[in-house]
Amino acid sequence: MAEDEASVYLQATTRAVWAPRGQTPVVGVHPGRDMTHFYGTLNLLTGEEVAQHGPVMNAEVTAQHLETLLAKFPEVPLLLFWDQAPWHRGAAINAVLTANPRLQTVFFPTAAPDLNPQEHVWKAARSVVSHNHTEKRLATLADRFQEHLNTTTFDYSFVEKYDFESLCARFK
Repeated sequence: MAEDEASVYLQATTRAVWAPRGQTPVVGVHPGRDMTHFYGTLNLLTGEEVAQHGPVMNAEVTAQHLETLLAKFPEVPLLLFWDQAPWHRGAAINAVLTANPRLQTVFFPTAAPDLNPQEHVWKAARSVVSHNHTEKRLATLADRFQEHLNTTTFDYSFVEKYDFESLCARFK
């Protein structure tokens, strides 16, 4: 599994704007920086996404997301790849890992988001849901974003690209 966090803002990002020739397009923007944070974990074998949103990114909320993963995939060993964000360490994280030895974590190298397949999931979801949106309520946008994440299968070749079988064998 590959895990990461992202934020969704009420202010839309633009990818492309079309307008009649000779007319400058007008793009409305929200004046604030209202946002919500998402935790997302991609199952590298199936492409299934487990996503949830919350008000902050910290070790306690991260630990809650780990508990969600453990409940979603009971009785099987989990190998979780994630970055070195500060909220991936601390007492709350250590407590979950100690209580659940079937969950092992591997850190991606520092400053290497291109290695994390979850980054590709964020990009795909933003393209469909949050780029060029006209939503006026953050809660509605967040619900649409989470719904898309949790109902879409995301294909990524991490398993083939990095010889998944031999990688997993190192953690048995």
